[in-house]
Amino acid sequence: MIINLNIKTMSLDRRNFIKTIGFAGLTLAVGKGFGSPNPNEDDTEFHAMLFDSTICIGCRSCENACAKAHDFPEPDDELKAGVIRKTNETRRGVINKYDTSKGELFVRNQCMHCNEPACAAACLTQAMYKTREGPVIWREDKCMGCRYCMVSCPFDVPKFEYHSANPKIQKCDMCYDRIIKGEIPACAEACGDALIFGTRRELLAEAHKRIAENPKDYNGKIYGEDVAGGTGLLYLASADFDELGFNTKLQNSSYPELSKGFLFSVPSIFVLLPPLLLGIREATKNNLPKEEENE
Repeated sequence: MIINLNIKTMSLDRRNFIKTIGFAGLTLAVGKGFGSPNPNEDDTEFHAMLFDSTICIGCRSCENACAKAHDFPEPDDELKAGVIRKTNETRRGVINKYDTSKGELFVRNQCMHCNEPACAAACLTQAMYKTREGPVIWREDKCMGCRYCMVSCPFDVPKFEYHSANPKIQKCDMCYDRIIKGEIPACAEACGDALIFGTRRELLAEAHKRIAENPKDYNGKIYGEDVAGGTGLLYLASADFDELGFNTKLQNSSYPELSKGFLFSVPSIFVLLPPLLLGIREATKNNLPKEEENE
């Protein structure tokens, strides 16, 4: 393949290239995690959601509202105990049914919106990003397609559109576009009982209050309060969480904590290579014939 380079265009696009490499170099220098907002920027509290499985009746209105809000097909598969439905590229949240020692219970599965997300820490270009409002979002214009976010997530959440000509990473973003407009996520708006929205501090207080006032109705724990460093999706349940498909063996400290110091011990080339390739792509993509660029 012969590429006819245009030096003038190269000069203009070099800015993107330099910015990409500069960002990676700065991260190496200061050792800060990728994708985490500066907590000192303002006093915005993380938003979160609380799911109470003792209230959920399995109506799946949250699923339908999510599908409608994001132009996905409505789910048409049935809920069956023992059949685990997973999130995928066309559904960002799912309800599953479990037969437990406390009877039949329903649980919603979606992105956990970790306080210190492993996906954002693994993302070299800040495509996967923890917003100061709390939701973890994916930014298409910054993604280089490495899929490190998928590998790093301890909850197996991000999904890649393998069959698309223009693939994206799909995951719940807590309806971030609605939150910044002062609205609540579509799923929480559709439910209103089992799934509620608020600040993480308020929801933790509410969860502890429910446990204290009705100790016989709950297992005494809040999943997400500490697991993986704390999450933006909190759960209450009557049965033990390991009966409800939860991974109860995850550590309480955040997963990015495991990699602190890693950047200082690994040769720079291994960290800089992905953004280097992205920079080269950005600097040269306007010089490709249109038919090649669209392939």
